[in-house]
Amino acid sequence: MSRLRRPPARVWGWTAATLGVVVVAVLAWRGADAAAPSSTTADPAVPVGGARAAPVAQAWSAEPGPAAPRRVVESGRVLLTSDDGVAMLDPATGGEAWHYTRANARLCDATAVDGLVVVLFSTGGRCNELTALRADTGDRLWYRSVGFRADATLASTDRVVLAMSPTGLTTVDPTGNNIRWHTPAPEGCRFTAADVGSTGVAALQQCADGDVQAVLLDGFAGTPLWTRDLGVTSAQLVGADRVVDVVVGDDLQVLSPADGSTVQTVALGPDADDPAPQQAGLADAAVVWLRGTAYVLDAATGAVRWSVPALGLPSTGTGKGDPTSVVVPEDGAFVTRDLTTGTETARSTTTDEVPAGGRTSVVGPSVVVASADLVAAFR
Repeated sequence: MSRLRRPPARVWGWTAATLGVVVVAVLAWRGADAAAPSSTTADPAVPVGGARAAPVAQAWSAEPGPAAPRRVVESGRVLLTSDDGVAMLDPATGGEAWHYTRANARLCDATAVDGLVVVLFSTGGRCNELTALRADTGDRLWYRSVGFRADATLASTDRVVLAMSPTGLTTVDPTGNNIRWHTPAPEGCRFTAADVGSTGVAALQQCADGDVQAVLLDGFAGTPLWTRDLGVTSAQLVGADRVVDVVVGDDLQVLSPADGSTVQTVALGPDADDPAPQQAGLADAAVVWLRGTAYVLDAATGAVRWSVPALGLPSTGTGKGDPTSVVVPEDGAFVTRDLTTGTETARSTTTDEVPAGGRTSVVGPSVVVASADLVAAFR
């Protein structure tokens, strides 16, 4: 009988290397999007028509997780976040249509745009995974690894998802998984706010012992378009749709998308520690809500067409609804007003409390209001 010979040292080396690759692959898989998800899918939502009732009541409500996105209505469903994922709800009943959660990850943020829900997860210290799900069915479209900071948040507009943190801005193509561009904050500076809209990516940046600067970058290329020194050490970015708006003291400054010059200054009421201001675009107007008032600004001149006391941002239909009117959440009613004149054309009264500082969306006969603390539907 021949004796068994000990394998050469190089065989042991190959074996150890192979086992190492396998271990690394298993650990990567366990921490990746492919592992530990709980997900369901659904048939696309059936469009529901019909006018809103004259009196409406709260049909359902739900509390969002810490990451409460501003845009929640997409493809006839309502986005709800939790600590570990997202779910899409039926706007009429609040029943779950589909969900996607991760047992091994923390949800950093989510946004709904272009028929998709884009979710940002953290499996460690950083927010390191992006996943896109079809808003109507919950089917996964794409996934990619990223290296965003732990405090990164998302915002979106047509064909652009913005990931932002104090040290940098990054845009992602929502219908693909490619990073369009990344720009770091200038040396010695930090971004204090950022948003994306039809004008591009607007941000406020502040350097050590310096005044706040407003900057605008092209949403697709990242090219710097202009920088404007605001002459103050504190300011608030409202939005970047149609025009760029910032709050300086007790004034709303409307900045030109062309060069950053101030085209209008609107005197505001006192700051009552209200929720964060909001802005959206519709047709040839910018719709703004801040300090308890809704303003409709002309996109060409920045002039205020009309304003009314309001509980939150009026519905703009995210560009897919009626381009001639908005639905304003007012005290005790949802009021439809002409976009140009502000004339009331319809009213749905309610005795139920409307979430303060929310963003209003209309889905068939339902009105959905999403705030940082509550998502509620009225019908």
